[in-house]
Amino acid sequence: MLSKADNELLCRVGPGAPAGEVFRRFWNPVMLAEDLPSPGCQPVRLRILGEQLVAFRDNTGRLGLLEEWCLHRRVSLALGRVEDDGIRCLYHGWKFGLDGTVHETPNTKDVRVRQRLRARAYQAREAGGLIWAYMGPADKEPPFPKWRFLSIPRENLKVVRLDSGSNYMQVLEGGADTSHVGILHSDFARPGWMDGQFNVNTDEENPAALATAELAPELDVEDTEFGFHYAAIRALPPEGGKAMHNIRIVPIVMPSTRIIPARALQTVLFEVPIDDENTRTISVGYRTDGAGFDMSRYEELRGRTNPMLVDFVNRRYIGTWENRFGQDRSAMKDNWSGIPGVVMEDLAMSMSPGPIVDRSTEHLVGADAAIVRARRQLLDSVRRLQAGQDPIGVRADLAGVMACDENLPVDSRWQELAPGHHARQE
Repeated sequence: MLSKADNELLCRVGPGAPAGEVFRRFWNPVMLAEDLPSPGCQPVRLRILGEQLVAFRDNTGRLGLLEEWCLHRRVSLALGRVEDDGIRCLYHGWKFGLDGTVHETPNTKDVRVRQRLRARAYQAREAGGLIWAYMGPADKEPPFPKWRFLSIPRENLKVVRLDSGSNYMQVLEGGADTSHVGILHSDFARPGWMDGQFNVNTDEENPAALATAELAPELDVEDTEFGFHYAAIRALPPEGGKAMHNIRIVPIVMPSTRIIPARALQTVLFEVPIDDENTRTISVGYRTDGAGFDMSRYEELRGRTNPMLVDFVNRRYIGTWENRFGQDRSAMKDNWSGIPGVVMEDLAMSMSPGPIVDRSTEHLVGADAAIVRARRQLLDSVRRLQAGQDPIGVRADLAGVMACDENLPVDSRWQELAPGHHARQE
């Protein structure tokens, strides 16, 4: 369990909130690049870490990310005119540069207004089909993260955004929890479960396909430079007289990112807080060999093609208790959850307790070791920041970070499967 005080500390992310200040020290993806498709296109309103912002490309294509409200009369700049070097408020023509400086104030000749005022502005960069933002102090800006997928051709990446109505920790903890895979996702993980049998799912691009019916894997959790990783170890029948086990390595990268393995695919999931009670999940899927794959099938497997559960215009998950998260009870005669799709199953679990779960009443078991570590590294980072230190993982080298799903002889070290994961040096 987690104390009520620590639960509050983890879940509050607005300006000045300790966990929110940890997030602001990292480069976070905040939207899809396709949402700002061309120079001078329509600005986009977005809410990130409890702040209301406007994102735009000026007429030369450069990215701007400003507080949404004009400094003059607080109307929305998202309705403004995009120009060559900034954005202009429609109401009285005040013009703001990409760095927040006030370029023009047509309704006053007092130059001191432009000299003393500056809109809140954040750095924005485009990479990997995403727009990233750094919202922390300028003198603490870390290097831009070198995620492995940034070196893969854009056409071979499946980049998706889906917002949902729960705190980021609820979504992150679902990804840090390996023991749910063989249970919640039974139809994918262990076909034949209804007949008491286990049939291996041979789909190498399915993240829920398990090599064994083991429902209580052994967990080995280690701190790393980027946060921590864990190995879920499941026993296998011997091969050639050698004792074997299946290893699923999942990295949990600060502040709230995880990588989920399939045998041939990686899925990087960023849980970016919109505010205390809403989360923007940005996922990037790619094959480990960098080749193309069937992206329509990728989405269908995850359930993101269901109009009952997804608002495709606003890219928002719309499962609620009113529609029972898309569950069809009659289908549960031959389907474990009655909810179609791996992601839809996960989101139903994240959303069902409400937007912020009371962790002080839970009862954890050994299978929750990675969840405990995820909470601890965020709380440790809060305390480091309060002591004037850097949060965990803020300057980590991410180029070699990956998940994996492999079978190994029991006398082999699982860490050899992830040579790019470096131990944390305290």
